[in-house]
Amino acid sequence: MTPVVLITGASSGIGAALAKVFAAHGHEVALVARRQDRLDALADEITARGGRRPAVLSADLERRDAVAKIAAELSARGLEPAVVVNNAGFGLTGAAAGLSRDQQLAMVDLNVRALTELSLMFVDSLARHRGGILNVASLAAFLPGPGMAVYYASKAYVLSFSEALHRELSDRGVRVTALCPGPVPTEFQARAGLSLDPATRVLELSAERVAQIGYDAFMAGKRVAVAGMGNRIAASLMRFVPHALLLRLVDQRGRVTPVAE
Repeated sequence: MTPVVLITGASSGIGAALAKVFAAHGHEVALVARRQDRLDALADEITARGGRRPAVLSADLERRDAVAKIAAELSARGLEPAVVVNNAGFGLTGAAAGLSRDQQLAMVDLNVRALTELSLMFVDSLARHRGGILNVASLAAFLPGPGMAVYYASKAYVLSFSEALHRELSDRGVRVTALCPGPVPTEFQARAGLSLDPATRVLELSAERVAQIGYDAFMAGKRVAVAGMGNRIAASLMRFVPHALLLRLVDQRGRVTPVAE
């Protein structure tokens, strides 16, 4: 079986940037997202740059059978994950009680359930190849988020889960890194209905820069990588600010949000 880097949410933004970074460093990648045309275009671009042509798998990870189908398709192509990059996700802006419950539960399915299943599905092959898991969390994982309550909570789960797996799987030679970006100008912001104030824009990084930070941290075996000096300072300060104050600040200033596709 040929080892590959399996990347979800690879059709745009951070996911596409991560695919390019892994491919540029000689990894064979398998791209997963819903939009076949975007994946094909990205595969063409990676091939044109001299990389091996990526495998393309169109899948909707909100479906309960999606991960099993991905595993079966990889096996049928003679591929197995050496690295899993869980980037797929989305957010919604608004009071939780006023937003669609179905959409919020779909967010939990994608941001939490699918990420968990993908993280655990391929542990044996990750261990065989001394690879690992790169989970895209968020700066939002470090604080509660009124106005995006379910999204913030889902990213807190990703951070906690990834840190625990980092410890549990270390004896098997499996690296696990949680990548925590701040604001990133991608389609995520448009889908979530976000508009960033000038103070928050200072923390923005490009998807390409975040992807490189994530790749470097994963290869170095780091447990958590907060992308960007400003975001690292913000994450450190949050540990000392009472949650009651953080709640007011987030609610009044707009969301400290970022990323994930």
